[in-house]
Amino acid sequence: MIVQRLVPRYAHTSGLTRVAYSLDGVFLMTVGSNQVIRKFTVDSDDEPVTIEHHQDSITGISISNRQFATCSEDATVSLFSLKTNECLTMLTRCSLPIRDIAFSPDGDWLAVCSDEMRVKVVNTTDYLRILHLSGFSKPAKHVSFNPSSKFVSVSCTDGIVYIFSFTSEEPSLIHTMDHVIPICDSDSEVCSKVIWHPDSESFAVPTRINDITVFSKSWRERMSFKSGHLDAITDIAWSPNGAYLCSSGKDGKLLIWEVKTQTIIMRRQEYKNVISLAWHPRANVLSFTTNQGQLYTFPNVIPSNYQEPYGRITHLTPLLNEESIKSPISKKRYINDFNKRELSDEELVDIGHDTSWIEDDDGAGYVSKYKYDENGYKKSIGDISDDDFYYDTKRTMNSYKAKIHTPFQPGSTPWREKRRYLVLNLIGFIWTVDQDTHNTVTVEFFDKELYRQYHFTDIFFYDKACLNDNGALFASSNKKGNSAVIFFRPHENWAAHADWKIEFSSDEDILSISLSSSNIVACTSKGYLRSYTLNGIPLRIYRQKYFPVVTCISWKNYVMVVNNGPLNSNGTISLVYTLEHILQDDTLQSNDLLPLPPNGHLQSIFFSDQGDPMIFDSDGILLVLLHWRVHGQAKWVPLLDTNLMERKKGKNESYWPIAVANQKFYCIILKGNEQYPHFPRPMFSEFDFSVPCIIPTDSGEISNISALEERHVRESILLTLLEDTIVSSAGNSLKLEISKREASIDKILLQLLQIACKEDRQAKALELATLLRLPVSLEAARKVAAHYMKTNLTERITALAEESIT
Repeated sequence: MIVQRLVPRYAHTSGLTRVAYSLDGVFLMTVGSNQVIRKFTVDSDDEPVTIEHHQDSITGISISNRQFATCSEDATVSLFSLKTNECLTMLTRCSLPIRDIAFSPDGDWLAVCSDEMRVKVVNTTDYLRILHLSGFSKPAKHVSFNPSSKFVSVSCTDGIVYIFSFTSEEPSLIHTMDHVIPICDSDSEVCSKVIWHPDSESFAVPTRINDITVFSKSWRERMSFKSGHLDAITDIAWSPNGAYLCSSGKDGKLLIWEVKTQTIIMRRQEYKNVISLAWHPRANVLSFTTNQGQLYTFPNVIPSNYQEPYGRITHLTPLLNEESIKSPISKKRYINDFNKRELSDEELVDIGHDTSWIEDDDGAGYVSKYKYDENGYKKSIGDISDDDFYYDTKRTMNSYKAKIHTPFQPGSTPWREKRRYLVLNLIGFIWTVDQDTHNTVTVEFFDKELYRQYHFTDIFFYDKACLNDNGALFASSNKKGNSAVIFFRPHENWAAHADWKIEFSSDEDILSISLSSSNIVACTSKGYLRSYTLNGIPLRIYRQKYFPVVTCISWKNYVMVVNNGPLNSNGTISLVYTLEHILQDDTLQSNDLLPLPPNGHLQSIFFSDQGDPMIFDSDGILLVLLHWRVHGQAKWVPLLDTNLMERKKGKNESYWPIAVANQKFYCIILKGNEQYPHFPRPMFSEFDFSVPCIIPTDSGEISNISALEERHVRESILLTLLEDTIVSSAGNSLKLEISKREASIDKILLQLLQIACKEDRQAKALELATLLRLPVSLEAARKVAAHYMKTNLTERITALAEESIT
């Protein structure tokens, strides 16, 4: 087959570009960062009309029957005549840059999303008539109407999709969808928009794992276009009749999928940096633009042996219900009342194949008599009984595939501007630079007197790293034709050839690594946990009960591994963790559930400087694992809720975890919509623990009593951690620390007891006295009660003191 080589037209300078066809296909319009609008006449070699209007980069364009609108980072939206190109009006202005606009199908309304926390919907004839969509936690990036104008969808930068009903005078929020679309900056090239199918019954979105998923109007997942892209998707577009879906990605791929089979029928990789797609509404033509300002037009994009991409709309509803038609049913089923011949399973499958894409627009009865509800289940009609519902439901559930948690390396960041951190911690940081043919890795330390900075050329493309006092551990994936590799380089080279490397087989990939003062762990795609000494001597290997792995961490001889676990009741995959002593081959906690917030995810995991497992979740809460050395007794306890910190009030910021040391939480403060730290490396911030055991007032003030109660709970948790530690490593320094902490807790309780006596709350004072740990503290409590002349209380505390002695 001869491959078409397309000739680009240079419409704009480098930067963000957008492309769109007029509804009749006569004009093709582009906008870009050079602040100009280009209007091309289709099938004409004439120079395009150039319109200069905005004062900053143009970020979006939308076209209706008679008009077209553009939006810009200058925070304005302008409305133009499609016929004369005259600017009719500046339709609206925002206080922050505008990211996307969309006409309603009838052209009467224009939806506008900006970096503000609301979306405007402006009437295009009565400019003062403006509706507002609000309730977002982060700014909106994309907005779209469905073809029937009943719904408006908004994609926000925090990865949440909001669906509004547009059937009444005031739009109302009817559904939100989380953890599907990517989390990205508002000015990112990554696509997170909702595109409605031309039949108005379903919509597609790009996902965080670089797939494309289709949902019905009942918000159920219906189909997925999987394994097409290896990097983030930059745009998606239905063909005019909905039979095909086009997608472009940062991996340089331009794909066209046949919707009926969810298979790729066209793949091109020579057009890099495609960021905007547009189908010709009345021809077999696809146009697209790149971030280099180039415009390409692809004629005859769909092969001649396939259905045309335009014309009568191909409805998705039969396809979405096809699985129900194919369900195995053991009861007797008949064609109709007049022909009682029993249908076989094979015939029913044939029916499903033959009718799934037939349009019964003339009522001639081409389509099967089966009826379905909005969720895709078969209704009871004719000779098909309600008992058959069991089989359909069973088939639907069996075909459901939950999405797993993808592996991550604690302390690492994704690529950005050809740079990324492989690890960031309190020892130092390792970062890498993409040089196309190889990477350059740099290892830096905070203590420059103790360690020496170094860098090297990386031909293995290491994508994981660990750093501690002993050395640096690297691992690469089995990509680009290379096998997976782990490489360890110690800081002290007192012996020759101290560094070492292990190459894995071609069918085994490394998903996560960890490094401690005594061992190295690699978790692989085969479900193996492989442990080595610091000199590369294999110690153990076993296959985990749950996999694939999500991440792993190490401290001394302890290893903690997090894996994808069983299915939750809401259809999501849970996370389980296992904690073991590698040298003793002793499993302390086995496949216990990791307590993540509803619809939340694990952001980071690490051991503290004292060796206690810590997790930081997507809600910004730091938790520590208590009693983890005792089989089956571990529990996760919150030490800090960053949302309740005083500095968080009124600020749009988040906290990227680094470590826990010296009873403080170390992190990097990220402003606005930032998800990861970037270069130059920001400074670390530290925060004291504050256990969320009290509820602040509306004013945010915390009373003295509440502060003391929080200190008591916090000190008790830290004391428990110390007591757990002393069980495994008894030492005089630890015992002294425990004594000091017990005295500190008693001091807090005595302060609370004194306040209770002042307020004449003797029952509470006695209860506080029962919590005292030291005999000298009970004596002090008795004196406090006597001082406030609480005779009954004094007698009861005296009795407590006598009981503690005996």
